[in-house]
Amino acid sequence: MNRILLIARREFMAYARTVGFWLSLLAFPLFAVLGGAIPILMDSADEVRAVVLIEEGPQAAGLAQAVSGRLAQEAERTAERAREAAEKAAEATGVPPATAQGAITQAARQRMRIVETPADLASTAPGEARDAVVRRYLTDETPEAQRLDAVVFLDRTAEGPAARVWAARATDDTVEDFVRAALQDANRDAVLAEAGIDAAIVKATDDFRPEVSLFSPRSAGGGEVSFKDRLPGIIGLAFAFILWSLIITGASILLNSVMEEKSNKILEVLLSSASATEILTGKVLGVAMLTLSVLVVWGGIGAIGLATTVPETALDIWSVLTADGLIFYFMAYIVGGYLMYAVLFAAIGAFCETPRDAQTLMGPIMMVLVIPILLVQFALVNPDAPVVRIASWVPFFTPFLMAARAPSGPPLVEVVGTMAGMFAVALLMVWLAGRAFRAGALSDVKLSWKSFGQAIAGGGR
Repeated sequence: MNRILLIARREFMAYARTVGFWLSLLAFPLFAVLGGAIPILMDSADEVRAVVLIEEGPQAAGLAQAVSGRLAQEAERTAERAREAAEKAAEATGVPPATAQGAITQAARQRMRIVETPADLASTAPGEARDAVVRRYLTDETPEAQRLDAVVFLDRTAEGPAARVWAARATDDTVEDFVRAALQDANRDAVLAEAGIDAAIVKATDDFRPEVSLFSPRSAGGGEVSFKDRLPGIIGLAFAFILWSLIITGASILLNSVMEEKSNKILEVLLSSASATEILTGKVLGVAMLTLSVLVVWGGIGAIGLATTVPETALDIWSVLTADGLIFYFMAYIVGGYLMYAVLFAAIGAFCETPRDAQTLMGPIMMVLVIPILLVQFALVNPDAPVVRIASWVPFFTPFLMAARAPSGPPLVEVVGTMAGMFAVALLMVWLAGRAFRAGALSDVKLSWKSFGQAIAGGGR
């Protein structure tokens, strides 16, 4: 036992002492936050484009007003959506509605504003001379305070409203898309008017948003479904993805560690002081401590962030985790799932000296790992679907699917049965992987399905 702990400590410290490990450990939550914040920051930092509308001739009368009117309507809709989103955010997180609405409105603000046409541009006749004036207003030839972002020439053809859009940047199609949508609305209104249909009635019909509430006898109050009722499913899905990421991270570390030590002949030195079983156990335990450190750090950062920003939601999450011992189910599935895959990757690593050697068996294993990730998303909506229930009994899928299903309260026979099957297969995998690890560590046989099978069958003889 002492040798196992020494090997585990050595495996843990080999990574925990490196700066790269802690940087990568902290980088994940940082990039997770940035991944959600950057699009919002980009939207809020996006400049408001100064746009000039010019109607080319009497036939284009009313088109500028149509574009301006659509801009005003979008501003009203944005304010209304911000108000509704703020109310939902306040209900779900406890953030004051005024604070949430201010942030949402800022992020969803208008991207363009209509400005008056400069006198020299309005007085220049159509043709090359006017195009030259337009280019000047869109480039650095004009002082920044007077510069324009787009000039739109509106016209009517036999087919309907049309426009030519001059933009300061060739890659910026914001104004082009907006003008196209505005002219489509104008053309629709004109067609409806010719048919004797009031456009306001059509608009009111399109803008109607019915209020629909979801009720369920399984909700906390036995009536309307709230965010708290959806929280268990979200937590289960999150744990399934966390387990998947821990297995990928920990098992790949274990594979690379064993592979590197075999290629450097360090594994042979270790075998002179400890048995293959002790080395395998110590390595699995050491990497488990490493992945546990990752889980504790990520969980701590998430808990602190939730407790400081949305304390009510943090309390709801804690109540879900502690209800009916749910957190212990999650821990059991994490232990069983990690054990199954970790010993398998360690056994594969014992046969490999280069990453190319491992690709023969890594491909099928990764395909197996993709299947439960696809199913857990379906389990969030329908955790009792036949395909999900059947797949939950497959030991290699059990830790992911049952972690996702546990919050929905699956039958006790399924919980006990799948967990027993998972740990039985995990113990079998430990025994088989131990035989394969012993054979691979003591030989120079290249990795293949045949050699791997013979090692398991022969135990290294």
